[in-house]
Amino acid sequence: MIDGGEAVRKLALNIARFTGLAPLAKPFVGGIGAILMLHRVTATPEKPDGVNRHLNIAPRFLDTLVADMKARGYAFVSLDEAIERIEAGGKDGQFATITADDAYRDNMTEALPVLEKHDAPITIYVAPGLIDGSADLWWDVVEDIVNARDRLTLATPKGPVTIDCSTHGRKLQANARLHAYLTLEVREEDQRAVLRDLARSNGIELDGLRSSTLMTWDDIRAMAGHRLVTIGAHTVNHRNLKRLDEADARHEIGDVRRQLQAQLGEEPRHLAYPYGYASAVGCREVGFARDAGYASAVTTRHGVLHAEHAGFLHALPRISVNGRYQSVAHIRTMLSGVTTPLANAGKMVVTI
Repeated sequence: MIDGGEAVRKLALNIARFTGLAPLAKPFVGGIGAILMLHRVTATPEKPDGVNRHLNIAPRFLDTLVADMKARGYAFVSLDEAIERIEAGGKDGQFATITADDAYRDNMTEALPVLEKHDAPITIYVAPGLIDGSADLWWDVVEDIVNARDRLTLATPKGPVTIDCSTHGRKLQANARLHAYLTLEVREEDQRAVLRDLARSNGIELDGLRSSTLMTWDDIRAMAGHRLVTIGAHTVNHRNLKRLDEADARHEIGDVRRQLQAQLGEEPRHLAYPYGYASAVGCREVGFARDAGYASAVTTRHGVLHAEHAGFLHALPRISVNGRYQSVAHIRTMLSGVTTPLANAGKMVVTI
């Protein structure tokens, strides 16, 4: 099945590249730097053809990308230094900082050796609920449920719905249906219980899934002591903050600082909003992050950094480095700044 949106985005990237627009525009719209966003980095993904394969890049690609960016003048800095450079208006030249969401174990075993080779810092955003098992990587669980059955029954308030999973195309549709159900129709507070009921009724065992995919607290403590690693917060339970009431949203954003301090001995200075798109974070959530005392907070909005972001340190955009665009040419085009307004209704300085 062809992803129409992805095809259009790649077409735009190629047009900007082959017409020469990207390199010509970069001095004018390329900004002062970029925050790169990773999730998984592994040469051996468990499901290389799975629906979530876009979350993964190969270590070799990360190596090539960092080397290319360094050769083109980017300084790789810690997130703390990146914030200082934004506040200084980028006067010390273009910079990049690397971030990774969710604390996947391969960030430690496969990404870190690449970053050590290049002396490139990384900030890893941790959600304690995902680490201790009180929250689930629900997108992985949904994929397992769909792959395990040719047909499944979804219990909805309007009655049971039968979903066909008998072919590859039907499984893609089933994944999309369950994603929509869990993120739009089920209350955020009920998502885990509904997911686990669905898993149990379809013979999926959730115990042990987390430990093989995510870091343990011992792993995170070891990473926190590494000279290149900063540990940031990804809320307590990786919930969609916009779908929570104020008290719960503030708890997710604020209490994670206490929990990470208890585990690591230091409060995190930086936050990544779960999901990070428009229906997950807005002005209210940015205000909560500011109130909680974070030095910065990042979204998943696509964009390069500009000096004006000094006034929006709790709504910073990122460039997603993911499995859909494992091409140095594509990332070069994104870093040129020409795709920023294309992805954001004409906005050049992207916040929320």
